[in-house]
Amino acid sequence: MRNIYFFHHSKEFLLNKTPHPFGHLFLINQSTINNLQVMTNTYIIGITGGSGSGKTTLLKQVEKMFPRERVCIISQDDYYRPRGEQKIDEKGIKNFDLPYSIDSESFTNDIKLLIEGKTVTRQEYVFNNSNATPKIRTFRPAPVVIVEGLFIFHFEAIKKLIDLKIFVHAPDHLKIIRRIKRDRIERNYPLEDVLYRYEHHVQPSYKKYIEPYLNESDIIINNNDEESLNKGLKVLKGFLNELC
Repeated sequence: MRNIYFFHHSKEFLLNKTPHPFGHLFLINQSTINNLQVMTNTYIIGITGGSGSGKTTLLKQVEKMFPRERVCIISQDDYYRPRGEQKIDEKGIKNFDLPYSIDSESFTNDIKLLIEGKTVTRQEYVFNNSNATPKIRTFRPAPVVIVEGLFIFHFEAIKKLIDLKIFVHAPDHLKIIRRIKRDRIERNYPLEDVLYRYEHHVQPSYKKYIEPYLNESDIIINNNDEESLNKGLKVLKGFLNELC
């Protein structure tokens, strides 16, 4: 019987507390995996974490490891409401870091379509970057669908669809450094704008809508550095290999 080591935070899911070199990892045997697979034809994995925690980096590695016919990855980032619909703070700055910023209804419906075995198309959201041309993304059904985004556990309709909840965690000082690099290079945002949004939008939203779900997540991947993220990636890769 094959086994998979699994970093799990929820007491309800700890099947066999077996020591492992990675640390707090737990052993799940093949029969358990089989039982999970028969529950549904599509297994939904939700991955959340604060802005700059490393969710995108993790999923880029997953994309390299698994073909799209085995694992479909769909992101909340492509479901932002139009700029004109975003809420404005007391200084007149649009706040893209609120659950309202996302068209959660369309996001939920598209996840359900994938579960039903249907293909989904969606225009890429380019974060108001005038240097980027949006593409049409195509999401095809697969045995495993990974749903990624800041608020996927906060949106109750999406949370109910998720079979396995993963939280990517990183210290605040690393998250802000990563956010600055990303928003300056990929999204063409001025540094002053990035810092203002992080202090007044990103952090308050994280504390209110994201961090509360840390303790109810099934797996926590600590992204303190490349080594720690790679350990989490190995665990996720092993689990995905068993599922699909």
